[in-house]
Amino acid sequence: MVTKRAVIIGAGLAGSEAAWQLAERGVDVRLIEMRPQRMTPAHRTDRFAELVCSNSFKSAALPSAAATLKAELTLAGSLLMQCARDSQVRAGSALAVDRDRFSALVTTALSEHTRIKIIRCELHCLSDARRFSDEAVIVATGPLTSDALSASIAATLGGNALSFYDAAAPIVMADSLNSEILFAQSRYSNEGGDYLNAPLSREHYECLIDALLAAKRVRQRDFEQSELFSACQPIEEVARSGRDAPRFGALKPVGISDPTTGRRPWAVVQLRAENAQRSAYNLVGFQTNLTFAEQQRVFRLIPGLEQAEFARFGVMHRNSFLDTPRALGPTLEHPRDPLLRFAGQLTGTEGYSEAVASGLYTALASYAALAGLPAPTLPPETTFGALLAYATDPATRDYQPMHVNYGLMMPLVNKPKRKQARYEAYSTRALAAAHASIAARPDLWPPAPSRLAQGRLAT
Repeated sequence: MVTKRAVIIGAGLAGSEAAWQLAERGVDVRLIEMRPQRMTPAHRTDRFAELVCSNSFKSAALPSAAATLKAELTLAGSLLMQCARDSQVRAGSALAVDRDRFSALVTTALSEHTRIKIIRCELHCLSDARRFSDEAVIVATGPLTSDALSASIAATLGGNALSFYDAAAPIVMADSLNSEILFAQSRYSNEGGDYLNAPLSREHYECLIDALLAAKRVRQRDFEQSELFSACQPIEEVARSGRDAPRFGALKPVGISDPTTGRRPWAVVQLRAENAQRSAYNLVGFQTNLTFAEQQRVFRLIPGLEQAEFARFGVMHRNSFLDTPRALGPTLEHPRDPLLRFAGQLTGTEGYSEAVASGLYTALASYAALAGLPAPTLPPETTFGALLAYATDPATRDYQPMHVNYGLMMPLVNKPKRKQARYEAYSTRALAAAHASIAARPDLWPPAPSRLAQGRLAT
């Protein structure tokens, strides 16, 4: 049998997981990493899967969405989940790691694998990857992709496929909103519409502006500041330019009539559905650089959002990512080059575990393509399946990086009223779907799921 070959560009979380998964399936992998030949402003070592921000993979306590994703990854035989548990430090219900030990374990596992060859060099052009393999290529260069390679990716995918900053508004769970205050209406229409509207009296508006101006903001790193604010103003900076500025911008009440009073409100916050199920809503125009705690405090001052649960907080920082719903296909492939895939935070799958899942999935998809097998499908009932469906749906508008959350999930049948019960139902359904999906594809997953427990990662 002819040996299959693949090149992976970038040895972060996604690239490292992809390299391991392909190698374990008999594919000869060339893993290309530019460090230490060229460092980024955020990295400090040349090791693989270096964690440059927090050392936490977030909650490991079921039934949270973050913990459910980790359970799905464990079922799928994730190398990086195993390394995370082997380097775990005490952090309550979170999976936090000794970051040096974690990256050392990943680096050792990949360096010692007989089917993985490490190449330390910087690629300036995607076509250069074909020098190392004329078969599958996975690009997993992360949010700090070099300028030269970014230009090559943009040229390859065309148009406005690549963004260089993350300017995302918060997203709130629909079932945490007060439907007695919020009303559905599009501008100039009293017959309902595409938006939920939170009406603000003058007093409500002034209170919100005061809170925005006084709230604590995230301090940005120098390498994030140069491009950010020229591209998109956070709502607190708009308020700083003049107290009435938001009321003539994102919060303008023109064309809106509050059905409770029959009059135009002083200002209005509009919420736009994030998915077809309308289970999560985006706060339109509320890109922000407030800390997460301050976002929760300040935005709950908006009428109807007093008990809002946040599926995603707003963020603003340097972050290269693709407009995945329009740039890539359903298996994160280039539409005109089905053996070229993109993985990790470059695709907008935000978060450590999400990047790992993206690397694992693109490895499976690449292996299937090389072996002539049907492409892997992820059940939308799983957490990463729901995120992938969101990220690859052309109907997803104004795409911004997203982490797994239950706001993206298919609605439950007979949805429980209590939040904890809902989360338990989502988690139970997701893990059952993951079990069934793996069992249904023995051509992708060997019968013994304990490949990682065969001594290679012994502590």
